[in-house]
Amino acid sequence: MRSALPTKRTPKAEALTELILEAFRFRGELERHGRRIVEPFGQTPTGWLVLGAVDEEPRTVSQIARRMGVTRQGVQRVAHALVKNRHAAFADNPDHRRSPILTLTPRGRQVLARIDAVQAIWSNRLAEPLPLQDLANAVQTIRRVTDRLKSGLTTLPVSSGAAR
Repeated sequence: MRSALPTKRTPKAEALTELILEAFRFRGELERHGRRIVEPFGQTPTGWLVLGAVDEEPRTVSQIARRMGVTRQGVQRVAHALVKNRHAAFADNPDHRRSPILTLTPRGRQVLARIDAVQAIWSNRLAEPLPLQDLANAVQTIRRVTDRLKSGLTTLPVSSGAAR
């Protein structure tokens, strides 16, 4: 039985679909370039993100995962690798005995500072020809779409099972 729901996208939905597809390509390029930036320092892009999240303020693995929009288990694996490499350490959490706080070690701070210096050169070169207002508009649009996704207002109207 066929659904009575409309099957064509509106012009706005077409533009949004283009944005989403471009975001996937963008993410792939960011991963590729991110690896090139961090590999000389023995890090992964995710390790770099976790180091940065903890540099802002010590956090639990769950807090980092929520902030990054990824699974707690994935952050847990990265956190253990950072601790093993002495870039981070777990500290007691006075609010929750079973959820320690991840903190940067001096070695982790040094590695993060070196990565950030390389990234600053890279981002300066990448941003140079781009209009500042275009970048600001892109950030704003992505934030608005993300907020709509998080709000739950855009749940699927029917089951997404492809074949029956």
